[in-house]
Amino acid sequence: MRRTALLVSSALLAALTPLTAAGAAEDPAPAPVPIDRFEGEVPFAKPPAHGIFTWGGDSDDPPTLRLGAREDAPEGEKVLSGTYDISGYGGFSHGYAFDEQPHNWSASKGIRFWWDGRNSGDRFLFELKDGGANGEASELWQAAFTDDFTGWKQIELPFTEFVYRTDYQPVGGIDQVLGLTEMWGYAVTLPVGKPGEFAMDGVELYGRADPALRASVTTDAAVHPVKEGGTATVRVTLSTTGAVPVEQPVTVAYETSGGTASGGDYAPVKGEFTFPAGTASGTTRAIQVRTLKDKSAEPAETVPLKLTVTGAKAPAEDPQIVVNAHGLPYLNSKLPVQKRVADLLGRMTLEEKAGQMTQAERGAMGKPGDIAAYDLGSLLSGGGSTPTPNTAEAWAKMIDSYQLRARATRFQIPLIYGVDAVHGHNNLVGATVMPHNIGIGATRDPRLARRTAEVTAAEVRATGVPWDFAPCLCVTRDERWGRSYEAFGEDPALVESMETVIQGLQGRRDGRDLDRDDKVLATAKHFVGDGGTEFGSSTTGSYTIDQGITKVTRKQLAAVHLSPYQEAVDRGVGSVMPSYSSLDLIGDGQGPVKMHARGDMINGVLKGRMDFDGFVISDWNGIDQIPGDYASDVRTSVNAGVDMVMAPYSYKEFHSALVAEASAGRISQKRIDDAVSRILTQKFKLGLFEQPYADTSGARKIGSAQHRAVAREAVAESQVLLKNSGGLLPLKKSQKVYVAGSNADDIGNQSGGWTVTWQGSSGDITPGTTVLEALRKNTSRLTYSKDASAPTSGHDVGVVVVGETPYAEGVGDVGNGHDLELSAADQAAVDKVCAAMKCAVLIVSGRPQLIGDRLAGIDALVASWLPGTEGDGVADVLYGKRPFTGQLPVTWPKSEAQLPINVGDASYDPQFPYGWGLTTLTKVPHGGTATLRALGPAAAAAERAGADEAGRALVTKARLIVQQKPVTAALAKPFAEADRLLTQGRYGAAVERLTTAYREG
Repeated sequence: MRRTALLVSSALLAALTPLTAAGAAEDPAPAPVPIDRFEGEVPFAKPPAHGIFTWGGDSDDPPTLRLGAREDAPEGEKVLSGTYDISGYGGFSHGYAFDEQPHNWSASKGIRFWWDGRNSGDRFLFELKDGGANGEASELWQAAFTDDFTGWKQIELPFTEFVYRTDYQPVGGIDQVLGLTEMWGYAVTLPVGKPGEFAMDGVELYGRADPALRASVTTDAAVHPVKEGGTATVRVTLSTTGAVPVEQPVTVAYETSGGTASGGDYAPVKGEFTFPAGTASGTTRAIQVRTLKDKSAEPAETVPLKLTVTGAKAPAEDPQIVVNAHGLPYLNSKLPVQKRVADLLGRMTLEEKAGQMTQAERGAMGKPGDIAAYDLGSLLSGGGSTPTPNTAEAWAKMIDSYQLRARATRFQIPLIYGVDAVHGHNNLVGATVMPHNIGIGATRDPRLARRTAEVTAAEVRATGVPWDFAPCLCVTRDERWGRSYEAFGEDPALVESMETVIQGLQGRRDGRDLDRDDKVLATAKHFVGDGGTEFGSSTTGSYTIDQGITKVTRKQLAAVHLSPYQEAVDRGVGSVMPSYSSLDLIGDGQGPVKMHARGDMINGVLKGRMDFDGFVISDWNGIDQIPGDYASDVRTSVNAGVDMVMAPYSYKEFHSALVAEASAGRISQKRIDDAVSRILTQKFKLGLFEQPYADTSGARKIGSAQHRAVAREAVAESQVLLKNSGGLLPLKKSQKVYVAGSNADDIGNQSGGWTVTWQGSSGDITPGTTVLEALRKNTSRLTYSKDASAPTSGHDVGVVVVGETPYAEGVGDVGNGHDLELSAADQAAVDKVCAAMKCAVLIVSGRPQLIGDRLAGIDALVASWLPGTEGDGVADVLYGKRPFTGQLPVTWPKSEAQLPINVGDASYDPQFPYGWGLTTLTKVPHGGTATLRALGPAAAAAERAGADEAGRALVTKARLIVQQKPVTAALAKPFAEADRLLTQGRYGAAVERLTTAYREG
């Protein structure tokens, strides 16, 4: 039946319906407000454009959509229909354009639509996008309906049925109040696991909102800590939709009731007050609860304040007054940390200990009270999980709100909040974004590496975050790996030399600086062998190498992958994260075993042989990849030595499973106590018991000129000059420059993955200076044409900035939608510009790109890596304000077929060897072989005398001599080996290998 017929039927029924009492008709319902008629008025379009778009967990999860005429369309002529076959997640959205104003739905009772039922029994989720900056940075609320009917049916979803989504929030929540005044559209999530079809029509708002639902009563906080004997003040505020005066009286009755405090701990209160009709929105009343002093040392005690609201929505939860713990030894900051830990541990229940071993994602906290209910020890922000607005102030406020919740636990153990700040505080818009680790490795400058980490630590701690999941100590052995740029390089000695970043993050090795407002706990990751996984060995989705299998002998494991962790332990690193990957030790008979399950490596090697005394934190859902059911995953990982489990959305399940396994004796009390002791030790060292809340005194320095200057220096030192025919670089200010390429003017591309969001994105995503903007500061004689379509004549030199677009982890694996080739557009830009003039090509990427077929036509080639926000550092070396000094941290291959290729390989014929890097502004020594022979004994003498600076300088002179020759296989192998020897401090041997390279090259 068409909708017109349905409306006629409704009208006839209305005419036959008796009048209400006293003969007066009810107020007619307001006319429905159309949202989508699906007649073509709303296009299919991706954000930020206004329209309908699909989404999904991987490439085949988004449904197919179409608009088509149907005879039985309940509204108009057309309906929206589609097909789906979803393995992960998928659905479609109608989002309003970012440059439009959000819509106000607060006057309506709910939302409804026509659905073509197939009696499948499937459950569909309907989602609202509420508040926030735009439709993709909003708060998500869901209601569900079940397809248990056949044919068209109008589904009505009152707004009162929508609940806050707890499994995922793009920004983790704004205020967790469904305001309805700033609506950015809706979404439908489709069923998973079997193919299906659907049809939908006529989405509209219906009914009139209940006036009582347009008024809300809120409290200033859910938890009110107070010292014993003090008075807690709870402020109760009346708020209305649209901030209009309240239409009818709102009454609030209150009473202290229940909780863990006894009657002698506080003076009970009971009463009532009314906000009269006409009361302005925002009006506040105060309720005071006085606590009483006694002479006992006690844990914290709670006094719930029950609120009963008439005429408005009540608070989501009743506030609690918390009498702070006091007088107990663990609270005494003058006692040694070990004694404080022992005292606190001895008071805790198994459930409380399990809570300390549990880490949840802040976006999963649908009920913030879960922090106290599960005694959670930690929260994290995954990539892109940020507050709205994404400012330093909002970060601090958000984390403080979580710490406040922890005050409602018996022992008020503070949370330790963690983020992946892997190249600066990359989660925060406006922070100083450093070069990724691959670029830091190219600097060969441990002191500068430490300074970059000092900036990172200061900016992270100023937002209330005391824990950083960095640095990555992986030794990357195959550039097809999507995490390559997270490594400092392919040689363990180089990685070890860059571990000064641990002191930059944490301060002194004994942890005495951790309580400073500019230091954070560091995390050495990913233990162990994640950089050595074999191509094609991954079993994770469409990944090809990430999270795969590292197959090595014990000797190879120790020589390549383990040594950086011993260095980290010696430097006092506070936490270690196991790898997703599996380790297959040749000869041990076990085959591949997930690292989260390898007790021989975590308990045996890391905690045993290396004497690591920090705590081990799992990777994101890392234990879920262990074969077996969830209980066995928990048992296996904890018994293997994992102390805290990152269970982002399954924190409740993990907590319950851990308690059950320990209660059954399958995890020993000794193992639980060891894990919790390690966690508490770091919390005490961080000073969190004395200062759980954010110290924002350093926030004014976030993104400051001082911090950006450090990043700019790191960018300049990270630039590796691979070729410089005819001394094209440095450029002269008098030259007229033609700039082209996809990465010349894109802050997102030059920052890479892990920038604002997990995968990063192209475009103007955070404040900074692009390479193009930096070049323009050096010359006004510049033409920019991204695709090189502008005329090229009349220019002296071209600068073509090409490379990769952002990705992270296995998403960036070669073979997973990625390769090592320049895009067709970038190839065309290089070809056109370099054919027209002398040219310098800059490759902005997380790994080497295959350029060999174009190398002859390029005059100067620069590996710019992923420099971050400070493009000025690139311009500094291009225009000679600083010399090029960077060296390759990885071998640059000629072809993908050569991979993996690394320094020390028996067969080694790369495009450019490990350690290669030309220089400018430095005169190359003359004399060739004779000079090299003289440098050898001098370098050996410097080595014996411990004169590291002199030794490095002598090796550098020898390297510059050798680099005057073209790269051949005969030259490349000893050259690369010399650089490895240099990093190990073996200066005499390094010069010997360079002499061999010169002679045989």
